[in-house]
Amino acid sequence: MVDPLVAPVAGVVELAAAGHRLEMAREVDDVAVIAAESALEILGASSAALCRIAQDTCRTIAAAPPSRDVREVLFTQGSLRAEQRPALRALISDRASWRADVTDPLSDAVEVGTLRDVGGTSALGVPVVVNGAVWGQVTATRRAEGRPFGERDVAAAEVLAGLVAGAIARVDLEGQVRHLVADDPLTGLGNRRIADSAADHALASGQETCIVMCDVDGLKRVNDELGHDVGDDLLRSVGDVLRRITEELPGSTAGRIGGDEFCVVTMGHHRADVQEVVSRIVAEFPLPHGAAISYGLASTAVTGAVPARTLFRRADAAQYRAKRARARLRQLSLPPQADPAVTAERMLVYGTAALGRASAGVVARLCAVAAGAADVLGGGEWSVLGRLDGGEPAVVARGGSPADLGSDAVLVEGAYGTWSVGVGASSTAATGDAVTTALQALVAVAVLGAA
Repeated sequence: MVDPLVAPVAGVVELAAAGHRLEMAREVDDVAVIAAESALEILGASSAALCRIAQDTCRTIAAAPPSRDVREVLFTQGSLRAEQRPALRALISDRASWRADVTDPLSDAVEVGTLRDVGGTSALGVPVVVNGAVWGQVTATRRAEGRPFGERDVAAAEVLAGLVAGAIARVDLEGQVRHLVADDPLTGLGNRRIADSAADHALASGQETCIVMCDVDGLKRVNDELGHDVGDDLLRSVGDVLRRITEELPGSTAGRIGGDEFCVVTMGHHRADVQEVVSRIVAEFPLPHGAAISYGLASTAVTGAVPARTLFRRADAAQYRAKRARARLRQLSLPPQADPAVTAERMLVYGTAALGRASAGVVARLCAVAAGAADVLGGGEWSVLGRLDGGEPAVVARGGSPADLGSDAVLVEGAYGTWSVGVGASSTAATGDAVTTALQALVAVAVLGAA
């Protein structure tokens, strides 16, 4: 490889300009365009390109200037195999730059043949080495009116290739960091930070903003019966469903809030259209293993100008109401499997003990009651709701292992004043008036005791 220190002084300014442009690039495609355009200028070439090399195959990803010559277009857009190109093979294995000239009998015959096919007289290629491996090559071609490429041209091209390699490594690292920071690694959707940012942007636009909160019914059952690997596949299926929704609602963002909670944020779409798309896609693409998606929608067309947190909370409350409605239907169809009076007595004992250990504050006391009741009823999941802003009840706390309220479990609710507690109950647990009355009594004691 030619020592880059012998690069012509006349190219220093152009190389510096290329370096500044590459510093501004944020995507590999941007780097490729800048590399091709810079090589064209620095080398005084008729055409130049940046090529990607992977699995001994070379493919052009950017060329300058855009060619109208059919022969050259076919050449630059095709894939070249190293086994058929000795110069390319040496570049990959030895990181060796190459030159070819139609008047030089020592030039590689394959490259000379290619030059004749595209009407060129001289060509060169230099490797782009990223993180110790050959990532690609910078190529340049001159036609009959240009002098053959010399060692100084190769040296200048190698300096440019070094700048390009640094830009690619930086862009790739930034992309990995963005992926780690912004994406949920399991589903590939945005994380909570991305969802919050999308909601803030949508609200700031002044257009109608909708938030759809989604919850996976059946995840706990799938994890318990089939294993967490199958549960992870189920969550990926949810991600696929939400991606289909965003594809039909341009400008929308899907995110995984955490656990089995997901959301979709839309901007500039009427709530009726969002509702129709979500309902249709969820119906058309059912989840495997009998799982299902519960969802609720909140829109600024109904709420008016509210903070993103309020819109999320109201969508979550709507989702919870939808889940409760299905749970009530399930409850009506299931006969009790135990004595309701015994279950109510156990709930009072567990709930009173939980209150004795609870921290001060109404939310903490209600959480303690809900957790104790969930242990008795075997449903696992519980939620505490309150009217914090004078509006509809919103979920202020939830816990336990998510239960399948849509199929294998029912819901028991207790309320006092502006507060209510919902507890998932196993389908084998006793429910009914006695159990509901016991939970309501515990909720009242929790609220009054915190006053």
